[in-house]
Amino acid sequence: MTDISQRKADHIHLALQTEHQATESAGFDRIRFEHNCLPELHTEDIDCSTVFLKQYCSAPLMIGAMTGGCERGETINRHLAEAAEQAQIPMALGSQRAALQDAAQNKQLQNLRRWAPKAILLGNLGGTQLQQHGVELAQRAVDSVQANAMIIHLNPLQELVQPKGDRDWRGVLDAIEQCCATLSVPVIIKEVGAGIGPTAAKRLIDVGVQWIEIAGRGGTSWASIENARTDQTREQQIAAPFINWGMNSAQLIPQLRSQSQQLSLIASGGLRNGLDIARSIRLGANMSSIAQPFLAPALESTEAVIEQIEIFREQLRWAMFLTGSKNLKKLQSAPLQQN
Repeated sequence: MTDISQRKADHIHLALQTEHQATESAGFDRIRFEHNCLPELHTEDIDCSTVFLKQYCSAPLMIGAMTGGCERGETINRHLAEAAEQAQIPMALGSQRAALQDAAQNKQLQNLRRWAPKAILLGNLGGTQLQQHGVELAQRAVDSVQANAMIIHLNPLQELVQPKGDRDWRGVLDAIEQCCATLSVPVIIKEVGAGIGPTAAKRLIDVGVQWIEIAGRGGTSWASIENARTDQTREQQIAAPFINWGMNSAQLIPQLRSQSQQLSLIASGGLRNGLDIARSIRLGANMSSIAQPFLAPALESTEAVIEQIEIFREQLRWAMFLTGSKNLKKLQSAPLQQN
């Protein structure tokens, strides 16, 4: 097993453990809708569908980026892809770096279209990989899975904590600008748990980014996971104050929405149920992304993933019913409780 494959296997094992989930909430639990005791709706009339990348989605929910490049990765990705196809929601791949470096793994990843011929699939590479190898690598990643869009993830904190992580981030923004200008599909920029704030968002918008996935603090802590992977006490001591570094997802959504009405936002980082999806839409997100809660079901079966999707979707519908929101447009203006 290569170093990258071993790291990905470690990530799966550790992400399932509760101690690597953020100790502070993402802030969604502090957002409370005003209860509507007169919804004047039939639940059968509630429509939680939306359009994402010009395609129909049954809900404003996508399966967030999780894994790739290890033995269990193919099983996980097959179950996720089949579920995304049947449930009509998008799926984001984990980093494609390992697969693109290994022909056998790349062939496995290409099978995703066999399992999800019509689903919206999002490719995924790191910002420093784009910086090092250019747009050509991103286009290869897109072509290898016939991706509908390309996620470029930004993870400077994770890289600091990770043994042999990337320390040179010069030129990443220029590489993103080139990607936005020349890649054959839309570009989505995401963090991995520390959030994208207004200052960074403005710089990204200025170079042509139209989609941002916030990925704030509140979900899986990749700093904690990487810290658990090292046996170097000195490095663990250095990282210790930064395990909870970052910005809460629920606070970032309205900040970025007020900054730009044209920017398309994906809420992620600590969403754990359909009510959180409803809250994120109300705060100004266009879509939401959930990853960790799908990991255990994905190790089990396609049906287990579909069941989890249906639970989230039904929770969203309940939130819509209890706010008198027939569709997502109505939900966007549902009254909130005043503090």
